[in-house]
Amino acid sequence: MTKQNMAVSDACSSLNMVVTMAAVSNSTVFTQKPPSAPGGCVSVSVSTKKFLKDPDINGTQWINSWVESMRASSPTHIKSTPLSPTEDHSSWMVHRPSALEMFDQIMDASRGMQIVMFLDYDGTLSPIVDDPDRAFMSDKMRATVKKLARCFPTAIVSGRCRDKVYSLVKLAELYYAGSHGMDIKGPEEGTKYKKGGRAGILFQPASEYLPMIDEVYKELVEETKTIPGAKVENNRFCASVHFRCVDEKRWSDVAQRVKSVLKQYPKLRLSQGRKVFEIRPEIKWDKGKALEFLLESLGFANCTDVFPVYIGDDRTDEDAFKILRDRGQGSGILVSKFPKDTNASYSLQEPSEVMDFLQLLINWKRPSYMGRRRMQ
Repeated sequence: MTKQNMAVSDACSSLNMVVTMAAVSNSTVFTQKPPSAPGGCVSVSVSTKKFLKDPDINGTQWINSWVESMRASSPTHIKSTPLSPTEDHSSWMVHRPSALEMFDQIMDASRGMQIVMFLDYDGTLSPIVDDPDRAFMSDKMRATVKKLARCFPTAIVSGRCRDKVYSLVKLAELYYAGSHGMDIKGPEEGTKYKKGGRAGILFQPASEYLPMIDEVYKELVEETKTIPGAKVENNRFCASVHFRCVDEKRWSDVAQRVKSVLKQYPKLRLSQGRKVFEIRPEIKWDKGKALEFLLESLGFANCTDVFPVYIGDDRTDEDAFKILRDRGQGSGILVSKFPKDTNASYSLQEPSEVMDFLQLLINWKRPSYMGRRRMQ
């Protein structure tokens, strides 16, 4: 196999596959764009972005920029320091208020619309843990998500391999979008919410990359095996290099070794999440595109009567938050104990608050809750 000359799909063919496989219109028109809220998502400086996108420029500058970005997105005090009210946090909360406190306002905005739920997994339904293989959701959270799916069409959108996240969630009635949306599968028996009633969607816009991802995964394992705490995960359509358990003094070493591998694969791109490097195909596909595809598959393309709610905690979820902000429909909710630049409109601090919010949604769907609202 030649690394440089493997056949790959470009963005246009990927979008055409969406049209063919979902049997929906290929024109998506979004209206009602709201003005950008203060504190929009700016993850890194312009100069840093330049370095991150071009690994062939000055090696020292590239590595230093990555380490700067790693530290900015992965504060070392998250585990040891409880959230304390500060002036910065108070200001941030004005623009990203608690989704629990603003629940009635969110529901008022969704009045007369079909709510569609999108949930990240790690850090949203399960706590962030040192070993990603042990990021288990609680039985109570699983029961809550199961009830949620009875009320609204519900999808899990994760950077993990779809089969892996399914094995952790264990709910057949959900939609699953693994590998940052590059591996999407719907319930085998369909859903009562889907217009047209077609069951069992399956969409994989980056299937040509599978041999390349397998090869890169093996090389990353070999390159990082001497760095204590480094863990490489094969998520089928992408590879993840976790540095959560790596001493911060070795972070530059991790970045350098990842860079050395990826220089051989110009058709792959590098991005960063919470103490993890993500290696993905260089196609225009992400969690935001997955959100749009699932809405189309459910029959809600170009609809004004749909209200998507996306809850996530990671930098990769920003693509979905931005889609919701740009289309002026729905709500993005960031899960974070610390102020972050984000395109989300609301915030929650941790998975326990996510569960509380989901339970409020379930109760809101019940006639008794609606009756109480009408009496108020």
